[in-house]
Amino acid sequence: MNGESSSASPQFEKIWLKSYPKGMPTEIDVNAYASIADVLEHSVERFRQRPSFANMGTELTYGDLDQKTRDFAAYLQHDLGLQKGDTIAIMMPNLLQYPIALFGALRAGLSVTNVNPLYTPRELKHQLKDSGACCVVILENFCHKLTEILTETQVKTVITTRIGDMLQFPKSALVNFVVKRIKKMVPAYQLPNEVNFKHVLQVGKQHEFKPVEIHKQDIAFIQYTAGTTGAAKGVLLSHGNIVANIQQTSAWISPRVIEGKEIIITPLPLYHIFSLTANCLLFMKVGAMIYLITNPRDFKGFVNELRKVRFSAITGVNTLFNALLNTPGFTDLDFSALKIPLGGGMAIQKAVAERWTAVTGQTIIEAYGLTETSPGVCINPMDLAGYNGKIGLPLPSTECSIQKDGKLLPIGEAGELCVRGPQVMQGYLNRPEQTATVLTADGWFHTGDIACMDENGYLQILERKDDMILVSGFNVYPNEVEGVVADHPGVLEVAAIGVPDEKSGEVVKIVVVKKDPGLTEEILHRHCKKELAAYKVPKHIEFRDALPKSNVGKILRRELR
Repeated sequence: MNGESSSASPQFEKIWLKSYPKGMPTEIDVNAYASIADVLEHSVERFRQRPSFANMGTELTYGDLDQKTRDFAAYLQHDLGLQKGDTIAIMMPNLLQYPIALFGALRAGLSVTNVNPLYTPRELKHQLKDSGACCVVILENFCHKLTEILTETQVKTVITTRIGDMLQFPKSALVNFVVKRIKKMVPAYQLPNEVNFKHVLQVGKQHEFKPVEIHKQDIAFIQYTAGTTGAAKGVLLSHGNIVANIQQTSAWISPRVIEGKEIIITPLPLYHIFSLTANCLLFMKVGAMIYLITNPRDFKGFVNELRKVRFSAITGVNTLFNALLNTPGFTDLDFSALKIPLGGGMAIQKAVAERWTAVTGQTIIEAYGLTETSPGVCINPMDLAGYNGKIGLPLPSTECSIQKDGKLLPIGEAGELCVRGPQVMQGYLNRPEQTATVLTADGWFHTGDIACMDENGYLQILERKDDMILVSGFNVYPNEVEGVVADHPGVLEVAAIGVPDEKSGEVVKIVVVKKDPGLTEEILHRHCKKELAAYKVPKHIEFRDALPKSNVGKILRRELR
C-alpha cells in the first residue's frame, strides 16, 4: 500500500479487517445517494413528523426543515439569481438558522463556505475573497467585522439574522431585545441593502423551488483549514466526498443507532468539519434530533441544557469533555440513554477518558479525521471497553498505510499516516502545487501526522510532524507527556512544546492550568520523573490561567511556541 505498488494493499487490509466488528461491511455503496440534498430528501420522506433540529426551546420537524430549506433555496434562485456552482458563506454559531441556510444552499446547487464567527476582519476578508463568495448569511453580532471589509470582496448580498429569529414569539423578541439592548452584544455596523433572514423565508415561500441536478463531483463545501502556516487553505469537498463519509460513518455506528429515535448533543460549531459531518449530516441521515448548543463555553448553561433532554449521543474534544467533568452538576445528570460519546479533533487523554467512564458509564469512542478527508478516517469499535489510546480502525472503503519517503513501513514502526478512499478531498482551491505535495497521483493523501499501526490493525497517532520535540536526537511526542501530566489530580489542562536548548537542541516545556492551587513545579517534576524517561521529563514548567484554543477547543501548541 504505497505509491510504488498497490500489491501490498491486501496484506494490510487483512491486518485491520481481522479486528473489524462482526458484520461490519468492508465497503460502502458510494452511489446510494446522488448528493447531500438527496440524503436530506430521503430523511424528510421517512421522518417528516420527527424533530430534526432543536435550539433554545424550539424544535423544527423534518417537515419544517424541508419547507424552510425549500423557501431559502427558492429565494436564492429567484430573488438573487444565484446559479449552480456559486458560493455562499455562512457565519454564525449553532442556531436553527444554520441548517436552514446550509441545506437550502445545497439544494439550490451552491457551494458552501463555513466561516468561523471569531475571525478577525483580515481573516474574514481572506476567506470571502479566496472562496469567491457572492452572498453571506451572517449573525448581526458579527456584522461590524463584515462592514470593514465588504467592499474588498465579491459579496453582493448580505443576509443578516438575530439570535432569536427562529424562536417562537414572544421568546424570539425577548431574546433579541436582551442580546442587543441589555447585553450590548451587537456592535454598531453599516451594511447597505442588507436583507433579514426571516424576510428571505417569507419571500421565498411565494416562489416555486426548482430542483437542481447535482452530481457527485460537484463541490459541496469549500472548507478552510486552520492555516497553521500562512493563510488558511480552502479544501474542496465534493458531494461525493461527503456522501461517502456519511455512508462510512453511518455503517460504523449502525449497531448502536435506532433510526428516528436518537438525540445528539451538538456543542461543537457546525462551521467546523467534525460537527458538520458527524452531527449535522450523519445524524440527519438517521432521523435523529440534533440538539444545538449555541454557547458551549458557558459550561454552567451547557449543563443546564443537558438536564432538559435524555440524550443518546454527544460529540466533543478532550478539553470539552474535561471541562464538563469539572462543571458542578454534570455528575448528577441522567446518562441512562447515552450510548455514543464520540471524541475527536485532538487526542483523548487517559485521565479524562477514565473519569468520563466512571461518571457516565460509557467509553468515549475516539475517532480521527481531517478537513481534507471529510473528515472521518478511523474510529474505534462502538463496543470498545475502556480507553486504549488508539484512533481505531480504518472506516469501510478506507485504506491506511504508514509511510516514509514514499515507502511502506513495517507494522509497529512510526511514520507518516497516509489515507486513500472516496472521502479524500478534490484538492486545495487555486493551490495546485500545495495539492500536489499532499495528494499523490494514485490517491494517497499524506496527513502530516506521525502514527503507527499495531499487529491488530489499530492505529495510534503519535504526533503532528510540526509538533514533534527532538531532544538530543530522540523523538518526544507531546501527547505522551501531556497524558502523563494530565494524570496528576492537581492538573486541569496541559500542553507540551519543545523549546530551544544549547546542549540538547530542544527540551520539553509544559504549560499547565491548575485544578489544585497548591500544585507546584517541584510536585509535577517528581510526578513526571516517575513515569517518563529522563529526556522526556519537562525541563521547564509554566503555570497559566488558560491555554490558547481553536474554535472547537483544541489546544493550540503553535501559539505557545
